[in-house]
Amino acid sequence: MATQVVMPQLGESVIEGTVGKWLKQVGDSVAQYEPIVEVITDKVNTEIPSPASGTLLQIVVAEGTTVKAGTTLAVLGEPGENASINANAHAPANEVAVSPALIPILSTTAKSTHTRLTPVVARMIAENNLSDAELAAIHGTGEGGRISKKDIENYLRAQPAAQAVPAWEQPGTGELFRPTEEVFGKPVPPRPSALDQAHPAMNALADELVPLSPMRKAIAAHMVRSKHTAPHVTTVHEADMTRVLAYQKNHAAEFEKQGVKLTLTAFFVQAALAALKAFPLVNATYTEQGIVMHRALNIGVAVAVADGLIVPVIKNADEKSLLGLARAVNDLAVRARDQRLQPDEVQGGTLTLTNYGVFGSLFGTPVIPQPQSAIIGVGAIQKRAVVIDDAIAIRPMIYLALTFDHRLLDGAIGDQFMQKFKQVLETYPV
Repeated sequence: MATQVVMPQLGESVIEGTVGKWLKQVGDSVAQYEPIVEVITDKVNTEIPSPASGTLLQIVVAEGTTVKAGTTLAVLGEPGENASINANAHAPANEVAVSPALIPILSTTAKSTHTRLTPVVARMIAENNLSDAELAAIHGTGEGGRISKKDIENYLRAQPAAQAVPAWEQPGTGELFRPTEEVFGKPVPPRPSALDQAHPAMNALADELVPLSPMRKAIAAHMVRSKHTAPHVTTVHEADMTRVLAYQKNHAAEFEKQGVKLTLTAFFVQAALAALKAFPLVNATYTEQGIVMHRALNIGVAVAVADGLIVPVIKNADEKSLLGLARAVNDLAVRARDQRLQPDEVQGGTLTLTNYGVFGSLFGTPVIPQPQSAIIGVGAIQKRAVVIDDAIAIRPMIYLALTFDHRLLDGAIGDQFMQKFKQVLETYPV
C-alpha cells in the first residue's frame, strides 16, 4: 500500500517550506525514520524522516519548490506498485491561525469569522495594510463566510485609482526634454578591435548567472519588505569597554570549567536586556491599530553562515544569568553554522543584535528584522586616545549603532535606550 510523504508544519508559525534537496531518488529503498528530504523553512534546513519503509516510487515536488504544509512531496510503496500522483495536484491550501503579528489587523467584528485564513490571504492582508474598516467591508465568500484570496483581489480592484501625479512630478515636454536617443540616435555597438580578433579567448569572459539559494531569496525578500515597511533611523554611540574586557579576562577560566566560552556577545545581550527593561517601548511592534507591547524579552543574535545570515533567538533571555546567556549564544551559533537549528528557534525575536565588529567593521546601519522595531549593531573594539578628566588616555573603545522604526520610536527614546546600554557596559563590575 502506497504511503505519502507530506510537507510537515515544522513550527507554530511555519506554514510552508521549500524542498532543498532530495536525499533519496526514485527507485531507492528507504527505511522508516531514515531522512528522505531536506526542507528549508525561514532559512533553517531540516531533514524530514520517512514515515514508512519501502521504495521511493515518485517525487511529486521538485527541489527549489515552495509548498504549504500538508502538501504531498513524494510517494512510497512496493517496487512496481502504481501510485502515481499528479505533480500539479497539490493538497488544498491549509487553513492556519493568523499569526500574532496579524491579529491586531483584524477588527473586533471581523475576528469571529475571519481569524482562520489561508496563508495567502493572511499575507495579502499584511502586505496591503488593510484596516479594520476595510476588512469589515469585505464580504467573505469562502466556507463559513471566510475571506478568500479572490475576495481580497476583488476589493483591491474596486478601490479608486491613485490620484493623478502632480505636474512637477511629470516628465517635461518640449525640445529640451527630448530623450537623448531621439536627438543623437541609438548608440552603435563598438566593432571588435584588432586585439579582440587576435585573442578571441578574451571575449569568452562572459558574466555568470548564479541561481539564488532559498536562503538568499528569503534574506532579499525580508530586507526589501523591512525597508518598505519601516522608516529606518540609525543613531551611533561610543562606549569604553575597559571594565567588560577586565571582567572577561578575570572570569574566562571559571566559565571554561563549566564548558562555556565567555564571548563579548553575552555582555551585549545582557546590556540590551537592561535597556529593554528601562525602555520597554523598544520591545514593541507598531501596527495601524495600535502598539503591540511584547512581554517576553526574546533576543535574536545574528550569525554569519556559509551562504548568508541567520538569526537564532534566545527566548526569555532575561531569565538567564551571564553564564546562561553565554551558553545559549555558543549553542545557537554552533548549531546555526552546522544547520541544526529548529524552525521555532529563529521565530519570535523582539530585538536583534548583530556583531559585525568580528569582521573589522567599526560601525554600520543594520536593517530591522520585521516585525521588530529595532536592531543593535556592534562594531570592532579599537584602542583609541580619549579625553578623561581633561587628560588624554588610551582606552578600548567601541561604536554601538541602534537602527529603529521611526513610526514607533523617536530619537529621544532611541538615544536614551543606547545610553542605558552604554552605561551597563562602562560600569560593569570587575
